[in-house]
Amino acid sequence: MENSVGWFEIYVDEMDRAKKFYESVFKVQLEKLNSPEITMWAFPSDMEMYGSGGALVKADGFPAGKNSVILYFQCKDCAVESGRVASSGGVVHKEKFSIGEYGNISLVSDTEGNMIGLHSKE
Repeated sequence: MENSVGWFEIYVDEMDRAKKFYESVFKVQLEKLNSPEITMWAFPSDMEMYGSGGALVKADGFPAGKNSVILYFQCKDCAVESGRVASSGGVVHKEKFSIGEYGNISLVSDTEGNMIGLHSKE
């Protein structure tokens, strides 16, 4: 059985600002992807492991912040990443809260106005 989601993209207006936000909050280094007409920086991923890879994307005609889908990033304890959001230029909308047997989530916005979720079992 395959995962339902095979890739994700978060559209941004200012790549440098968005890249800095995600690298700061998640303490990772994004990797430049070669694409002829758009700028893409990918999150670390391993195609052999559970989950989905994805990238930040800057493309003409695709503005940031107007999406109606929330992408959830896996965290060991989502309160840790949520605690880095404001100092990284984002906004915390809802601090860590329980979703019962499924763990906990926080809801935040990045520097581009995209709302994202942070999920953890702790």
